[in-house]
Amino acid sequence: MLKTNYFLSLLFLLTTNLSFAQDWQQKADYVMNISVDVQNYRYTGEMDFTYHNHSPDELKELYFHLYFNAFQPRSVMNQRLSHITDPDRRMVNTSQIGERRIFKSKIDTLQPQHQGYQKILSLRQGNQNLEFSVQGTILKVVLKKPIQPKSSAKLEMKWEAQIPPIIRRAGKLNQEGVAFSMAQWYPKVAAYDRAGWHLDEYVAREFYAPFSDFDVKIKLPQKYIVGASGKLINANEMPGYGQAVKRKWNTWHFKAKNIHDFAWAADPNFVVDSAQSGSSPQLYFVYKNSLAEAYKENWKKVQPLTLQFFEFMNQRFGEYPWETYSIVQGGDGGMEYGTSTLVTGERSLESLAGLIFHEGAHSWFQHLFGIDETQNEWMDEGFTSYAETKAMAAIVENKNPDGIGVHQDAYNGYYNLIQSNVEEPLSLLADYFRYNYTYGISAYSKGQVFVAQLGYIIGEEALRKTFLQFYKRWKFKHPDEKDFIKIATEVSGIHLKWYNNLFINTTRHIDYGIESVEGKKISLRNYADFPMPLDVLVTFKDGSQKLFYIPLHAMRGHKTFEKEYYPQADYQALDFWAWASPTYSFEVEKEIQKVEIDPTKRLADYRSENNVYQK
Repeated sequence: MLKTNYFLSLLFLLTTNLSFAQDWQQKADYVMNISVDVQNYRYTGEMDFTYHNHSPDELKELYFHLYFNAFQPRSVMNQRLSHITDPDRRMVNTSQIGERRIFKSKIDTLQPQHQGYQKILSLRQGNQNLEFSVQGTILKVVLKKPIQPKSSAKLEMKWEAQIPPIIRRAGKLNQEGVAFSMAQWYPKVAAYDRAGWHLDEYVAREFYAPFSDFDVKIKLPQKYIVGASGKLINANEMPGYGQAVKRKWNTWHFKAKNIHDFAWAADPNFVVDSAQSGSSPQLYFVYKNSLAEAYKENWKKVQPLTLQFFEFMNQRFGEYPWETYSIVQGGDGGMEYGTSTLVTGERSLESLAGLIFHEGAHSWFQHLFGIDETQNEWMDEGFTSYAETKAMAAIVENKNPDGIGVHQDAYNGYYNLIQSNVEEPLSLLADYFRYNYTYGISAYSKGQVFVAQLGYIIGEEALRKTFLQFYKRWKFKHPDEKDFIKIATEVSGIHLKWYNNLFINTTRHIDYGIESVEGKKISLRNYADFPMPLDVLVTFKDGSQKLFYIPLHAMRGHKTFEKEYYPQADYQALDFWAWASPTYSFEVEKEIQKVEIDPTKRLADYRSENNVYQK
C-alpha cells in the first residue's frame, strides 16, 4: 500500500510538472534609443533590456541574434548561398556561359563600407560589465548573476551597426529607392523553451522569438517619415501623421506590446494614409509619393480592401488583438513583422492586395500565435496561404471562399513537387531543405493543402470551429501542429494522429482509384500507402445521386454530411475502411451511371485519372 501511494504521488508530481512545463513561456522588454547616420547608413543604439524567466530553469547565459552580421563574405548565409543549387534570385547576380547559368552571391561583392554588421560596444548587468562573445549571427552573454526561475534580469547594452544594401529583407536603398528597410536590425533575444535555446544561424529563412514589449525611439533628420511596428506615441507632431514641428531632428517614439519582432522603414518621400472601420485596427499605408500614378492609385484602392480583409480574418480566425497595423513600402518583396509589414509597392492592384492579405494573415499565423517558424515553417506559411486564398476569393475575386477549387493552385504546386522527386518531409527544419524550390512549395503549397484537406477529413464547418477554438486557447502561447490537431480532434470527434504523422513526417502520397464496377458492386483500391476517408458520389441511371461516405477505422468517428457540396444527393455512411486493407467494396441499390471519388477535389490524390467511372 505504501509503495502504491508513493507511486501515485510520484506520478502526480511528474504530470503536474509536465503540465507546468507546457504552460510557461519567456518574455522580454526592449527600451531602445536609436540615432541614425543617414549619410553613411549606420546607426548607434542603446538598450535597456529586461528578460523575464518564466521557465523552471536557472539561466546562466543569454543569447541574442545579430542578423546584420550575415551580410559578410564569411557568413554562414553566404556559404549557404554559394553552394545551394537554386539560390534565391534576389540574393545573387546571374550570368550565362553557354548552356550553364552561373550564380554569384551578392554578399561576395560587398566592399567593407557596405557589409552589414552589429558590433556590441558594452554590456552591463547592474554595475558590472559582462563577458560576451560573437559567433556569426549569435551573441552569447555570460551573466554575472544567473536568472532564477520566476525572476527577471536587466541588461544595459550599447551597440553600433552598419546597414547593408538590400540583399534579403532588410537594408538600405531597395530596388524602389526606399532609404531604410529596417528589419532584423536590433540585437534580438533568442527563443528559450522546453527544448532549450534556439540558436539558429541566420541563412535568410525563418524566425522564432519570445513575446515582448517594445519602447523604441528613432532619431532621424527632420525630412524623413517613418512607418513602423506598434503605435506612434508622438504622432501629433510627426510629419505625415500630424502637424510637423519644424526642427533639425525628429525623434520617432513607438510602443508595442506582446509582439515578437519590431520593424521600421524611413524615407524622405513617404506619405501616410490611414483608414479604420468596423472591427479592423487603425491601418496606416506608408508609401513613396514618387510612385507612378498608376501604382499610387493602387495604394489608394487597396485600402478599403484591406479593411474588408481584417473584418474577414476577425470572423474566420479570431479578433486581431492590437490597435494598429502598418503597411509600409520597403524590403525586397513582402515580409511580416509585429503589427506591420514591409512590401514592395510597384504592383498591380491584385498583386498588392494579395501581398498585403498574405502578410496581414501572418499577424495570426506566426505573430499572434508565435509559431516556431524554424521548425514549423509549413504551419506558418501554409496556414497563412490558406487564409490569404480564402480572403482573396471572398474580397477580390467575388467567389465563395469555401467553394470547390479555391485552393487548387496549392494542390497543383504540391503535385508538381511530388513529380519533381526532390520532396522532403514537412517536419524538416526550415534551414535544412536541400533546395529553395522544395522549401517554398513545401511551406506554402503543401502546408496549405494540409489545412484544406483537413477540411475534407473533418468537414468545413468543423474546421472553421477548430480555427476559432485554436485562437481562443493558444493565442500568445507558441503552439505547434499537435496542439492544432488536438483541437481539431476535440471539435470533430475524429482522431487525427495518423493524418498528422503521415502528412508531416513522411513523403508518402495519396492514390486511390476505382478498381471495378460490376453491376451494382463498386470496388475501390488504395494504390499507395497513405490511407484516407473517401467521399464517393454515385449517379444512378435514373439521374438521382447518392454520396457514400467511407470513414477510416483509425478515425474512430466520421464527419457530418456536407450538404453544401452535394445539394441534390442522398447520403449514406458506410462501414469503416481498415487502413491495413488495400481494397474496399460495397453494393448500391440501383443501376449505376457514374462513380466519382471526391468531386470536391479536396483529397490530395496526385493520380486522380482513375477516380471517375462513367458507363
